[in-house]
Order: sequence, then structure tokens, then C-alpha cells
Amino acid sequence: MIDELIPEINEIEDEELREKVKKVWEYAIEKGGWKDYPLDKIPFTLLIPTERDLITHTRMVTRMAIAVGKTRGDVNMDYLIAGAILHDVGKLLEFTVKEGKVVKSEYGKRIRHPVSGAMLAEKFDLPWEISHIIASHSKEGEFIKRMPEAVIVNHCDFTDFHIEKGKMD
Repeated sequence: MIDELIPEINEIEDEELREKVKKVWEYAIEKGGWKDYPLDKIPFTLLIPTERDLITHTRMVTRMAIAVGKTRGDVNMDYLIAGAILHDVGKLLEFTVKEGKVVKSEYGKRIRHPVSGAMLAEKFDLPWEISHIIASHSKEGEFIKRMPEAVIVNHCDFTDFHIEKGKMD
């Protein structure tokens, strides 16, 4: 299912890593209670009104990160792609549906998606570098030194967010 939703996952060359990334998404869908909910109806953010959904945003960030990584030529592409695909997976725990509307969950009011996403990556024994990309892709990363792959995902994520936000102005 994840292959169909996020086909960019197949660009991860390391088969074991690719399978672990799928398992993280599958587990988050199950744990977050999204199994019977259309994933393309989950907004990628609750901060602005947007039609952009979580899957479309994830794919956009991943494709932008791949382009930057290939252009630079000096980053670990498997880590970059895995981190981009997983950067917002914690939103499946941070959000919930209440009265037909996607809102912040009780869990999400206490644990932001960069933290929960990194915890999910750790649960499935992904390399720490991927947990680092996930944990530092948002404002939490302002307090640490980001590795190059994390810088790329952070900038691609905020590029997509700010372009989408600009449509609302």
C-alpha cells in the first residue's frame, strides 16, 4: 500500500531500509487509527487552511529533496529519501478525527510529530541518522547541529509549507 501512496520509496536502494520505512508508515497508520480513513484526506498541516494533504506534501518534499541531493552529489541518498518520506509520519499520531474533522489529538498536544516520528523510526531500528532527519526537520532542529540531509529536508519542508501558505494571502 505504501508503495502506491508514496512511489518514491522505491528510490531507496537498500531493500532492508526500504522495508523498514514501509513498516513505520504501516504502524503509524494502525496506531493512529487511520486504517479506514482516506489518507489523502488528512491535511499536511493544521496551521493554515489548505487543500494539500499529508501524502501529497510528503511526496513533494521527497521529490524536492531527491532533486537537491542528486544535484549536490555529496549526501547519503537512501538516508535523505527515507528521512523525507518519514519526516511527517508522526502526524498520524499528532492528528485525529473528531466530529468528522481532523484535529490535534491529545497525544499530539503533548508530543509533536518530529519527536513521535523519530521515536517510530527508532522502534523499527532505522539508523540514527534518519531519526535525526525526522526529529530536526522542524523548529526542534533549531537547537542542534543538523547533518546535511536534515538541512535539505528542513528546507524542502518549509519551502512547500510557505508556498502553500502564500496561496492563502
